[in-house]
Amino acid sequence: MNSSNDSIQHLTHQICEFRDARNWAQFHSPKDLAVAITAEAGELLQHFVWQTAEQSEKRVTERRGEIAAEMADIAILLLEMAHVSGVCLGDAISAKLSRNEERYPVAKAHSSNRKYDEL
Repeated sequence: MNSSNDSIQHLTHQICEFRDARNWAQFHSPKDLAVAITAEAGELLQHFVWQTAEQSEKRVTERRGEIAAEMADIAILLLEMAHVSGVCLGDAISAKLSRNEERYPVAKAHSSNRKYDEL
């Protein structure tokens, strides 16, 4: 086990302790967690709607605490969903990064925003 998985497991344990102390597991099915992640992502997006790239950079600086809180909400729900679904998120992320290395080789993808099948 690597340190990222250790950190993820530690945070997940804290999240589950918080949830279980309130008897909320009954409300946290994979479907409910996916819906909540989407809702929280929408709250994060609200900070940036109709903003230029430059305005969004400024907003991150000016509202860092609020934006960080929305990001934390998403992360908390994602870690719990991974736990409830039996997914080792650290391993899933590592596997996805490896797959992306194949899909987006530096020689083709450098300074390009094209999707892998368009490179």
